[in-house]
Amino acid sequence: MNLPKDFKERMEKLLNEEYADFISSFNNDFHRGIRVNTLKISVDDYKKITPFKIKEVPWVKEGFFIDSDSRPGKHPYYHCGLYYIQEPSAMAPVEVLNPKPGDKVLDISAAPGGKATQIAAKLNGKGVLVANDISPKRVKALVKNIELFGIKNSVITNELPERLAGKFSTYFDKILVDAPCSGEGMFRKDSKAHKSWSSFSVKKCSKMQKEILEWVPKMLKPGGKLVYSTCTFSPEENEGTIEWFLNKFPEFEVEEIKLEGLDRGRPEWISARKEIENTARIWPHKSEGEGHFIALLRKKDGEEELQEKFKFNIGNFQSYIEFVDEHLKIELKENLHLLGSKLFMVPEGIPDVSGIRTAKLGLYLGEFKKNRFRPSQALAMALKKEQVKETIDLSSESIEAIKYLRGETLMVKKSKGWKLVCIDGFPVGWGKQTDSFLKNYYRAEWRMK
Repeated sequence: MNLPKDFKERMEKLLNEEYADFISSFNNDFHRGIRVNTLKISVDDYKKITPFKIKEVPWVKEGFFIDSDSRPGKHPYYHCGLYYIQEPSAMAPVEVLNPKPGDKVLDISAAPGGKATQIAAKLNGKGVLVANDISPKRVKALVKNIELFGIKNSVITNELPERLAGKFSTYFDKILVDAPCSGEGMFRKDSKAHKSWSSFSVKKCSKMQKEILEWVPKMLKPGGKLVYSTCTFSPEENEGTIEWFLNKFPEFEVEEIKLEGLDRGRPEWISARKEIENTARIWPHKSEGEGHFIALLRKKDGEEELQEKFKFNIGNFQSYIEFVDEHLKIELKENLHLLGSKLFMVPEGIPDVSGIRTAKLGLYLGEFKKNRFRPSQALAMALKKEQVKETIDLSSESIEAIKYLRGETLMVKKSKGWKLVCIDGFPVGWGKQTDSFLKNYYRAEWRMK
């Protein structure tokens, strides 16, 4: 690999005798992985049905290495949301953050959704996930992955950190800042990363990281936890950014990270305080993963502020209530919020978000059209087979499953009405039965090519 000359010279000075092993690691293939979605299936049950050869990732029990010739994005289980395709070292920051059911968590740079979906799985439907990204284009991918995972308790925003801070003051128990960075840790995975390295400079990235972190303390509760992570080797963007943060916000302290397979931070590289060695690094020549840096910080003190309550828009939900009564075995009738013709189920306890650009306000249930309710793809993915009265279950090895995922009509004879289509028992979308065929409502943008 043709690495930038300046990058190699800097790393040789920093690593000394480790440099030869480090630089030779770039001649090896990068590590591929998947992370099981425990909102839909347990790790043990997934192991029984996986179509891939897998090996456990040491720092996350839901994570697995897969072979380079595996194609997880092409399998029907991907469309069922059973796993997320993710580079193994990128799974570590959320393990360090350690969200618990009931926590209120912010992922401030969340797109395309790898870490956000991991947080949501750990919340297990309890608490609130606010997943934000500043890029409208990237937010689209974030929405898809949140919906694919069947996540009910998330709010997706498209805002600057300072605008979020105005609405979520001392609201969050935990915050993840997976910061934009120079991407040196991804050189082996992404051939374009080292080509753009000189223009996306360490200095420029360090400035952006500080601009994001500037607003985080205001949003975190006293006693709350902050994880800062990057996928770069640069000490200026890693230990240096943490040193700057601790100088500016003395109410924070570094907590030790204890995860198998991680190396310590290197405060000596920038003459930073000794406790920064309690941060962590993942090195490609020491672990089966790409480059990552992780810091765990705790907010020691501060005062909590009261939040304005969310303002619900109430409308005529009768056709939705009729849909629930006719087709579902569970009640999904609380915290209903109408945006235009679209109906959402809003997570319990979120504050007033008026004035904030939101791409998703909880679970998108569906849309009212001509006094009728049409259920959404997101609702299908959030349900379990046993929660729906009428389903059509296809085999993952059948041509019918592929036809459905391609958006084709299925020749099926059943009673008329909405059916939840499943693959091997896992929901994948809706169909509407006529006299002799099933009209396909699988979302057009998600269809298998």
